[in-house]
Amino acid sequence: MANEKTSNRLPKRHEIPDEMKWKLEDMYASLEHWEQDYQEVKSLISKIHEFAGRLGESADNLLDVLKTQDTLAEKMGRLYAFARMRRDEDNTNAVYQALTDRAGTLSVQASAATAFIVPEVLAVPNDQLQAFLEREPGLQLYRFALEEIVRMKEHVLSPAEEQLLAQVGELAHGPGTIFGMLNNADIKFPNITDENGDEVELTKGRYIQLLESKDRRVRKDAFEALYATYRKQKNTLAAILQASIKKDVFYASVRNYESALHAAMDEDNIPIEVYGNLIATVHEYLPEMYRYVKLRKRLLGLDELHMYDLFAPIVKNVEFKIAYDEAKRIIAEGLAPMEEEYGTILQEGFRSGWIDVQENEGKTSGAYSWGAFGTHPFVLMNWQDNMNNMFTLAHEMGHAIHSYYTNKTQPFTYSDYTIFVAEVASTCNEALLLEHLLAATTDPKEKMYLLNHHLEGFRGTVFRQTMFAEFEQITHEKVEAGEPLTPELLSKIYHDLNVKYYGPDMVVDEEIDLEWARIPHFYNAFYVYKYATGFSAATALSQQILKEGTPAVDRYVQFLKSGSSDYSINLLKKAGVDMTSPQPIRDALDVFRKRLDEMERLAAEIR
Repeated sequence: MANEKTSNRLPKRHEIPDEMKWKLEDMYASLEHWEQDYQEVKSLISKIHEFAGRLGESADNLLDVLKTQDTLAEKMGRLYAFARMRRDEDNTNAVYQALTDRAGTLSVQASAATAFIVPEVLAVPNDQLQAFLEREPGLQLYRFALEEIVRMKEHVLSPAEEQLLAQVGELAHGPGTIFGMLNNADIKFPNITDENGDEVELTKGRYIQLLESKDRRVRKDAFEALYATYRKQKNTLAAILQASIKKDVFYASVRNYESALHAAMDEDNIPIEVYGNLIATVHEYLPEMYRYVKLRKRLLGLDELHMYDLFAPIVKNVEFKIAYDEAKRIIAEGLAPMEEEYGTILQEGFRSGWIDVQENEGKTSGAYSWGAFGTHPFVLMNWQDNMNNMFTLAHEMGHAIHSYYTNKTQPFTYSDYTIFVAEVASTCNEALLLEHLLAATTDPKEKMYLLNHHLEGFRGTVFRQTMFAEFEQITHEKVEAGEPLTPELLSKIYHDLNVKYYGPDMVVDEEIDLEWARIPHFYNAFYVYKYATGFSAATALSQQILKEGTPAVDRYVQFLKSGSSDYSINLLKKAGVDMTSPQPIRDALDVFRKRLDEMERLAAEIR
């Protein structure tokens, strides 16, 4: 008979209470409604073909095709989001696996059908395009979008070549899709014995919770069990990651970019120097990370600090066990400086089926915010009763409210926003919540606990994500140089980076060399650096909100409402921070240094 307690078994999807599930019915009331939109998108794909070769004929033709493209993209976005989020509820559900596949295939068909638009716009002489804009008032909505197309002119191919690239889009998504299914549906982890002597199933959702155990044996067992599982798949995972990187390099090459990094940065019109500035500036502050590692080692009373000790509580007799309902209340209090309108939207999200709360068998791990134009946003969680999950909820609600504002304020054309600015909205929520918690406690141990949480935020969001960014840069450069990415090479690169980033007081265990094998962000190349830049911008903006009040809140909310109506760098400048300079990174890391100084003082007092 198994020793595992029923309470430690992951529930099936149908066992989750309805009030803890998101209401995807708000997107589509039934699969029949989904099918109706699916058929309508197929019709729109046929209709849009009729415009091919005719965009330069008249302003009316140009306006009609842009409107049709918007309608097509809006419906396609909703179709895919619904199917994928249904699949994310339980990746083993064959119905929604099939629905996601159908939506993905249709999305590729839609991309192929609209691939002629950009090349044809570029074929229109600039003076004629300006005449169209002056002649047809309806085109004014698309002025910025058309200017963005012209900006990318040297990287756009012929209509036939663009259509071919669009048609292979489904193949290009292959590595990420395969990794997702392997990582979320097929990989199973063993049971381990927790600190109470109970056998529990190791899951990705429970992993960090187990690493926070006060029992070092539990931390070590969870760490070793997780990576032993990935080690069995290392050759497959290396092949998948290499295929993904080769895809990035291929697209950059055919679009005439110097490198995959240049292609990724140009997509958001971010100067390439921003990436280099981030890595160089974080390198300047690595001695502060080494100082934090040394303090952690001392406060834990360890002769050796291992990677599995990074999440262990270092403040004795302080435990923040936070239930979901309590977390919502605390988050609302922490975000009170954002004033009434923001707070009202937050409460609407909490009570109106935006959030899928609990982990269940087959559910996609981690957390995200997603949705579609015309419906409220949604948030996926895998809730555990701890402070990290409370901050994650605040983070994802930052994304969600950002989406809510842009969808309410911007037309569909500009209702999306770049990841570069997205991480500002989410991290600003976290910064305000932390300031609230620090101000609310006078207990030295609780304050020290919170300071350590903030330092861990810096470690995870600035230092670690920059390390990820450096890993992506190195691996892409090696593929661009024709070097194969074997599991051994990937592990060596990753090991050396951990040594560089954590310093002499950290034992870099061989298990951590395989962490590259489980990071889903690596399948969306050159994405993670935006966490670090976003954290830095959010640090500055949250301080402005707390010090200035309403004027800073108004600037910030206007930023949240702006969507993609201007370039990300410009939107942030209007909000009050200039990310073309390394100074915001330095300012944020100076806060890390200040918090570390404060924590060292408190540690001395408590002793």
